[in-house]
Amino acid sequence: MAVHSLSYPSRTDGASTSSRDVLIYFISGNPGLIDYYESFLSTLRHLLDSSPSSRDTRFHIYGQDLAGFDDNDHKPFTSANPPHDVAYQIQDCFDTLSGLRVEDGPRKGKPYDDVLLMGHSVGTYIILQIFHRLLRDPASAPQLHLRAGILLFPTIEHINRSPQGLRLDLLRRTPVLGAHAHLVARGFLRLWPRAALSWFVRTVLGFPPHAADVTVRFLQSRDGVWQALHMGMDEMQVIGEGQWDDELWEIEAEAEAAAAGNSQQQQQQQVVPKFFFFFGKDDHWVASHLRDEFIERMSQKAERTRCVVDEGNLPHAFCIRNSETVAEKALHWINEIYDA
Repeated sequence: MAVHSLSYPSRTDGASTSSRDVLIYFISGNPGLIDYYESFLSTLRHLLDSSPSSRDTRFHIYGQDLAGFDDNDHKPFTSANPPHDVAYQIQDCFDTLSGLRVEDGPRKGKPYDDVLLMGHSVGTYIILQIFHRLLRDPASAPQLHLRAGILLFPTIEHINRSPQGLRLDLLRRTPVLGAHAHLVARGFLRLWPRAALSWFVRTVLGFPPHAADVTVRFLQSRDGVWQALHMGMDEMQVIGEGQWDDELWEIEAEAEAAAAGNSQQQQQQQVVPKFFFFFGKDDHWVASHLRDEFIERMSQKAERTRCVVDEGNLPHAFCIRNSETVAEKALHWINEIYDA
């Protein structure tokens, strides 16, 4: 069944075969509806078109719904056909990414020269898992050249110890209620006529039109809320103790050593990835003291990672009202990667 996606190809006017084609593959948070990020991705497209980095590089932007959040991408969920967990989403993103090719221009149909993974919330955890998988087993997708990762409001360690995570994990562990929370939510939401729900989201919650429309569609979908709760509870279990110091960073060191002994062409294909972490100052899905401990550990790997804590008050759900601000920050990191 078809999965809903958003795609923003690069302009092809003046394109030559010597220009590089770079895919910016965006992975959403939970709920995994890519339309929440339409304003963010379209703004980033506009900013890239006038960016110095685009002189010799064609940036293509692509993102799609996480599996199970759109009723049209699956058969109805039942106890025998339950919603998808985090492991399923990782595999689904990996399979989709492996199959993408340049959409237009002189190199149409060929693999991208580079892939820049960008994600939000649980999407950042999926990003690190994809890097980990490909660096461990390059033969699984030899056409993928992962260049860097931009992780926005990352939830990559101990999400169940964050303020919101504590509440969701308590719900997960509550007998009977945890397993049937989606039925309670569905019963409550059925009491709301669409017009009343739309008024509440727009007026009381203050959501702008694009976010309100996506939210109402999500809340009134057949399976979307069940998928969000099921996946969220799974996140509480799988996003725990960080694996990255012992595994991902070690793999990068191996990649550097391998590149040092190869030809110049092979070195270009084995670019050691860079990671940019952008944390919220007061993120209710991230425990601040664990965030600070992570940043301290990453400070010893400054050549591979950059950790930034927002100095303002950007919320975890930046895509509701602050897309333009975060798009400008993402552009800065993209320029740093490709202007270096």
